[in-house]
Amino acid sequence: MKRLTSLIFAATAGLGSMTALNVDDFCNVKITAPAGIKDIHPLADGETFAALSDDGKAIELYSYKTASKIGTIFSISGVKGDLKIDSFDGFDISDNGKKVLLWNNTKKIYRHSFTAQYYVYDVLRSTLALVSANGPQRDATMSHDGRMVAFMRDNNVYVTNIDYKSEVRVTSDGKANEIIYGSSDWAYEEEFGMINSFRWSGDDAVLAFMRFDESRVPVYSFDEYKAYDAKSPYGDIYPSSYSYKYPLAGYPNSEVQVLAYNIDNRTIKKMDLPVDSRDYVPSLEFDGEGNTLMAMVLNREQNRLQLYKVNPGSTIAHPVITEISNAWLSPEAYQMVHYYKRSFVIASERTGYRHLYEYDYNGNLLRQLTSGDWNVTDYYGLDAKTGIHYAQTTGLSAVNRNVVSIDGKGKVQMLNGIAGTESASFSRDFNYFVRKYSSITIPPQYSICTAKGKVIKNLELNEAYAAKYSDAPRMELLTVPNAKGDEMNAYIIKPHDFDANKKYPLLMYQYNGPDSQTVVNSWKLDGAYYIADCGYIVACVDGRGTGNRSREWANCVYRNLGQLEVEDQLAGARWFASQPYIDSNRTACFGWSFGGYMTLMEMANPDSKFKCGIAMASVSDWRFYDSIYTERYMGTPQDNEEGYNAASALNRSDKLQGRLLIMSGTNDDNVHFYNTLQYSSKLNEEGKVFDMMVMAGFEHSLRMGNARSRLYSKIVDFLNTNLR
Repeated sequence: MKRLTSLIFAATAGLGSMTALNVDDFCNVKITAPAGIKDIHPLADGETFAALSDDGKAIELYSYKTASKIGTIFSISGVKGDLKIDSFDGFDISDNGKKVLLWNNTKKIYRHSFTAQYYVYDVLRSTLALVSANGPQRDATMSHDGRMVAFMRDNNVYVTNIDYKSEVRVTSDGKANEIIYGSSDWAYEEEFGMINSFRWSGDDAVLAFMRFDESRVPVYSFDEYKAYDAKSPYGDIYPSSYSYKYPLAGYPNSEVQVLAYNIDNRTIKKMDLPVDSRDYVPSLEFDGEGNTLMAMVLNREQNRLQLYKVNPGSTIAHPVITEISNAWLSPEAYQMVHYYKRSFVIASERTGYRHLYEYDYNGNLLRQLTSGDWNVTDYYGLDAKTGIHYAQTTGLSAVNRNVVSIDGKGKVQMLNGIAGTESASFSRDFNYFVRKYSSITIPPQYSICTAKGKVIKNLELNEAYAAKYSDAPRMELLTVPNAKGDEMNAYIIKPHDFDANKKYPLLMYQYNGPDSQTVVNSWKLDGAYYIADCGYIVACVDGRGTGNRSREWANCVYRNLGQLEVEDQLAGARWFASQPYIDSNRTACFGWSFGGYMTLMEMANPDSKFKCGIAMASVSDWRFYDSIYTERYMGTPQDNEEGYNAASALNRSDKLQGRLLIMSGTNDDNVHFYNTLQYSSKLNEEGKVFDMMVMAGFEHSLRMGNARSRLYSKIVDFLNTNLR
């Protein structure tokens, strides 16, 4: 089958005849990632989209209807004038398609944020302009017409007018670790997914943004040890240290304000929102007309959300809707919002499942768009011509995802009602979408489809990739009983040469954090498959507290983490250990982050039969983790001391049984290395023997270099030693 090769990026290496697979084939993301398609940018005409060229030197124009290249928007070689670049790391296109924002020299800050040098390319003139020559910029955001760019530098907001080559400093009191304008603090970025708060009004006359006062947030510091480098074997003789504001559970958060800057008269006004020192503003957008700000105010307990409409000129705020929960309000729901000219659509879990609701701007409910014992997992938008909404749901089952249409009468229709995980990227007019599909047996496939789901052209089927891994272990989906006898979704990965007449050691892989989901009918190939390929049965269950089932299933762990989840994980382990192909005397558990915490809790539970366990980047006590995440599910330590004590793995270390391998990256800005140091120090105090692996210079996800391959090599070695 002929492929649209100019849209494909081949992320895999060494595709061809099947050879023996090694740890890198499973754990090195540069090798294991299947081929994908370039990031596409739907354009305003609805008929075309932009994508990066194969060589990364140009931005090309494609037709949805023919799936073929029809032009070039930008190319490095085609730039006219004195200013040139030889590479770029990313791009964005203005709403009118006349300007392209480009950036290079990217330097990472946290999980998503970075600084860079930004440029604006004029499509008609083929010329390039610097956004600023006065130092790296962060979170550069173009106005709708592309004539202006807002950005943050040195914690202050700046606006550059590209036409006049003018740079205006909008704020002046920004200061590191005290005041942030425009960009977000660490906690908002990590837990609300807010990278920046720059929002342009529809006519580009007003720039709204947030002010973070983090002066009362305690400073968190850690030594920055660098990973070994053969070119510099001694590294920095004196390691540097890193300090930033990280609000732990129960400690002060950033105090936030919403501001509006008038471009013409260069004045700033503070919006009259009822936000006190304990409140969050997890979402800020302009309405569908582009005139009124829509700001969400969430209390610190995260069980009461109010949506306000705010006039940026008068600063007056009016309440629109209020959402209240008897547990926590999930960002997955309230951040699923889209503002139209006369109404807006927002998700709510008030019925016990996540569904879509349409309101007018006075807060009147116009209609409930979806209903049923299933969840909406993504909302793509409304086709204004037909009145049809498009979304992604778990209508087939909690482990599947399907793209659906919702007509004016509320009829929900799956576009492709097959098991697996399907997602969509729609054209601006909703006539077309790029479909991504995978399952536990089918690697990602990409197609261009009509709005009804009919395939126009396949872009990538990953046939060569599937052939390479044809002999790799495969995942199977099933359900197993939890501690109450209710069904849990589960998977099992067996060795590629599985023999039902043999007995295998069992490794229970887990996460089980609140509102999370690990058991999904989608393609995956990672370290768990490598462990299975080494002769282990790897199994996983999504117990109580996990997401995309009912709120009752999730909310039962509220203010009491680490109890019901452990019961269900141990129940799942008992079920798998009872199977005829499992050696019940050789079982272990392994988890990362919240899953690492689960390992520590399970290994200290008297009902645990695990001979050994592996905890990577684990929380050892919820007092050591950030406020937004922890308090969402636990409240503060001050108002739930009993819950925190019961949920503390540190408090249970004296009951640890079996052999433990505990691991962490020293530069983890998320789950700090201190968690591991405190836990291991207490084990030393208690005279316990354990194993430990420290990844110098690495952060939470170990995405750098070959760190993951080394990690899983250590895990298999540890299992081989302790599950003989």
